[in-house]
Amino acid sequence: MTSYQNVESKVSIIEKKQNKRLVDKAVRGGISCLGIAVVGLMILITLFLAYRGIQLFTRYHHSLGEFLFSSDWAPNDSMEGGGKVGSAVYFVGSILTCGIALLIAAPFSITVSVFISELVPDKTKAFFQMLVEILAGVPSIIYGWMGLTILVPWLKEISGRPHGFSVMAGALVLALMVLPTMITLCKDSYRSVPEAQRLAAYGLGATKFQMIKDVILPTAKTGVFTAFVLGLSRAFGEALAVAMVIGKTRAFPADLLSPTTNLTSAIASDMGGAMEGGEYNAALWAMALSLFVISLVFVFIIGKIGSRGRVND
Repeated sequence: MTSYQNVESKVSIIEKKQNKRLVDKAVRGGISCLGIAVVGLMILITLFLAYRGIQLFTRYHHSLGEFLFSSDWAPNDSMEGGGKVGSAVYFVGSILTCGIALLIAAPFSITVSVFISELVPDKTKAFFQMLVEILAGVPSIIYGWMGLTILVPWLKEISGRPHGFSVMAGALVLALMVLPTMITLCKDSYRSVPEAQRLAAYGLGATKFQMIKDVILPTAKTGVFTAFVLGLSRAFGEALAVAMVIGKTRAFPADLLSPTTNLTSAIASDMGGAMEGGEYNAALWAMALSLFVISLVFVFIIGKIGSRGRVND
């Protein structure tokens, strides 16, 4: 009887090992399938955007130079074509608003993340982190509505102009939107600094602020630059909030308090009314393809920054 029980126990152990192998294979197969599906989806999105975006140049025979550098925008909303598709105003509006937003958000993200990561007592650190996470989760429409009801009237009052819709309004809203993401990434990069380097600085007689300036910030600069690029990438893709405050005026801004428009505002507001397959529709798809290419450039830059940081380490 004992011998029979031993055999039965060994068989049970073998069956458990076989079942575990089967489960492992199934999990690996499922993960592989999901990974292939994600890659395939990205390839399909890329091909679809490329197909729709290049029709402006292949079907309606507009040049890339006209699209990028001309400001004459009068596409024909029909299959005949023959209109003007100069999108320079939209590109300039996007670059201005996103660039100014980054200039505003960058110093705040560095200082706030240093404050939360290095200066706040451990008991209250979770509270500040929660506030940042709440800001990151606020919908875009809320930021846009706050900009429309608070920021735009304020800019109108201080500038003495008929309205406050402007590049600055769009940039300030964007800066507020990208700030939580940049703070979180900067804070994570500070945490990655080895504790031994901090202790070594203190051992050499450095103060808290000297340690932050001479150890934390230089060591975490790769992560900080990555945060800036990701913030800029998100700013370029934002549509609704910016469209509510930028003015949607198809003209180069005379100054930062002048209204203008940008790529995402044009796509969001005009795509639904443009005739499918028409020249207007093709021009908007070309804008969408441009944003996609810009996003790929940002991803490439982040990869380069990350690889350079690993080499330096």
